[in-house]
Amino acid sequence: MAPIPRLETHLSLRHLSLIDAIAHEGTLLAAAQTIGLTQSAVTKALQEAEAVIGARLFDRTNRGVSPTAEGRVLIAHARLVLSQLRHAGQELEDLRSGAGGRVAVGVSVSAAVRMLPEAIAAVRRTRPNLAITVKEGTTDVLLPDLRQGDLDLIVGRLPAFSVGGDIAEEILCDDHARIVVRAGHPLLARRRLSLADLAHEPWILPRRETSLRRQIDEAFRIENAAAPANCVESVSFLTNRALVLGADHLAVWPVQLARFEIDLGNVAALPIDLPTMRQPIGICTLRATRLSPAAETLITQLRQLADS
Repeated sequence: MAPIPRLETHLSLRHLSLIDAIAHEGTLLAAAQTIGLTQSAVTKALQEAEAVIGARLFDRTNRGVSPTAEGRVLIAHARLVLSQLRHAGQELEDLRSGAGGRVAVGVSVSAAVRMLPEAIAAVRRTRPNLAITVKEGTTDVLLPDLRQGDLDLIVGRLPAFSVGGDIAEEILCDDHARIVVRAGHPLLARRRLSLADLAHEPWILPRRETSLRRQIDEAFRIENAAAPANCVESVSFLTNRALVLGADHLAVWPVQLARFEIDLGNVAALPIDLPTMRQPIGICTLRATRLSPAAETLITQLRQLADS
């Protein structure tokens, strides 16, 4: 098999943009419409890229195209290159305007209640034209977006397991969680409660593939209690809050969120410790990516809030 030539001299940004568009749209026609070219021009450019790589990048199916193993590798790197170019443009614009820039942040509910909003408000006082995009979810779910350059950083509970050497993790502060119910819930009248007493209650839990769910299940295992079977799997805060307040569901909330809702008189915390849920809140960034000044400014503010 012939060696792959130096891609930086044989593939252009046009090739990378087309490959990214094809992967995103799923068909050559849709990719052509998105980038304003004819389908034949997209097909020709794809064939050029495949000739350089020496392998098919997409398999053609009845529904469109799906990336091959080689295609997935090139798509991931293409998105990083394109993301870095976007960052370069934003940084240059930031130098020109002096108070702008753009940051895309992933956040878990642990940091969404106080830490991130306060950091954003503080940064925008000095950068009033800063554009910030926030995407909420568990860290596990947000990591793919960080890896492909759609997010600049993630703020929230750090995963309990290794996420790979490509991700840099920085601890900001410690966090723990509380089991919450609506104010006035019958369980609050019980003098003694254990996790075993709660196994048959209706719960709201994260999806099984998340580290947060594994920590909750581990807490039940430690007490030799059956994990809840009657549960809704959801990470939607509005849905979860409505189920807690209106349908007597139990939920595990980060302590900052629990305190916020307790102070409003909406919920109460059950007197059950969850040692498996003690996990630091931190920042995840991609090691290979140079952060923009705007992103660095936001991170600096997050550090200051964590120290205060």
